[in-house]
Amino acid sequence: MKQVALKMKKTCSKKYNCSGSALIYILIAIALLAALTATFMDSSSTQTSSQSTFNTVTDLNSQINFIRSSIQECVLTYPAGDAALAGTNNVPYPINPTSTYLPSPSGNTTVSDIRCPGNPGNSNNHAAIFGGSSGKFFPPTPNLFNTWKYNNSSDGVYISVATNKTDAFLATALTKLDEQFSECEADLVDARLTADIPMTSTSSTPFCGAGYMCFRIWMVANPSNIYPGDTDSDEAACP
Repeated sequence: MKQVALKMKKTCSKKYNCSGSALIYILIAIALLAALTATFMDSSSTQTSSQSTFNTVTDLNSQINFIRSSIQECVLTYPAGDAALAGTNNVPYPINPTSTYLPSPSGNTTVSDIRCPGNPGNSNNHAAIFGGSSGKFFPPTPNLFNTWKYNNSSDGVYISVATNKTDAFLATALTKLDEQFSECEADLVDARLTADIPMTSTSSTPFCGAGYMCFRIWMVANPSNIYPGDTDSDEAACP
């Protein structure tokens, strides 16, 4: 052993700079550790983004189903609606919450404020679809989104939700959500790099505001409606 150690000492001193070699190995180890850390962080970031996308799609889909089923329950329970609304848009679907026909019109068009025509009878004091009296409590809108909006016009009846947040996963989530519906049933309107984009054919309001992405679900789609989110012309043939 003594001879081997002596031989290694001579080899180290004559042929190599041992301290220099050790430094190289240390630098290599640091580089490998940095690469592994970067790979782990990238993988973790990708996983987090995928999870956020999945959660957003799931939450929005759940709320779409809840809102649509609640409105359809009103329509099926009171198919005649309110006789005073005959000839107006899309009877017996709820009128816009801002309608002056209501004794206390809402100051906005949020879904949580819609009322059920025909309940009670032909009174214009329609019962709220969501709230304590109906037992259907409107859920909080998913994080990063504004509240759901409702619109009943000559174009049809739709609900929509919007966000102006810049989180990268949001565009992916809304695209994936759009793919779960037929071309004529839903559309994604992207106004992040444009001015306000009108959502109906009748006027400049309502609109998808500049800097926003808006996701819309149609409940009634009349031939006059427009699809400003159509980028592949598939919805150009929608009835």
